[in-house]
Amino acid sequence: MKRVIKYITVLVLVTGFMSCQKNSRPNYQYMPNMYEPVGYEAYQESDAFNNGIEAQIPAEGTIPRGDFMPYEFEDTNAGYDEAKATLTSPLDSIQIDYARGKELYDVYCGICHGAKGNGQGKLVQREKILGVPSYDDAGRAITTGSIYHVIYYGKNTMGSYANQLNEEERWQVTAYVEKLKAELEK
Repeated sequence: MKRVIKYITVLVLVTGFMSCQKNSRPNYQYMPNMYEPVGYEAYQESDAFNNGIEAQIPAEGTIPRGDFMPYEFEDTNAGYDEAKATLTSPLDSIQIDYARGKELYDVYCGICHGAKGNGQGKLVQREKILGVPSYDDAGRAITTGSIYHVIYYGKNTMGSYANQLNEEERWQVTAYVEKLKAELEK
């Protein structure tokens, strides 16, 4: 008798589950936004404003939050020459940290320029890139401004490091490059 009750119970449960399922009827979605999220892009057109995309663009003349300061020299030869002649470091001798500058230099610059600034980095030694000059080349009169400008915008085959290094880090690297240049000239 117990066996018959077990079979009947299983049969009722299976029949109950099968009768609730209808493949012709769609299932209900609770919280459909969780299943089908709406993605928004920063510069997509928007119906919320009359001008469409204009709502997502920052107001003219604004500066982003954080430690960002606009760089007033242009990415031109004239801007390079002006930076070379007039740009000086805002860091005083107490704020310059050569150990930190060396760490940043080794990460971002040393692979091409070499640990000593002699233009013999790993990529040059393996002939992956050619023509990286030494900091003490006779024809190169590099200054604080020219170093910073090149880090900010890049020059020739060297790309910009403005996105990888913040302003203070760029000045630390600049100070370290000047130290390497002085050591090479000895």
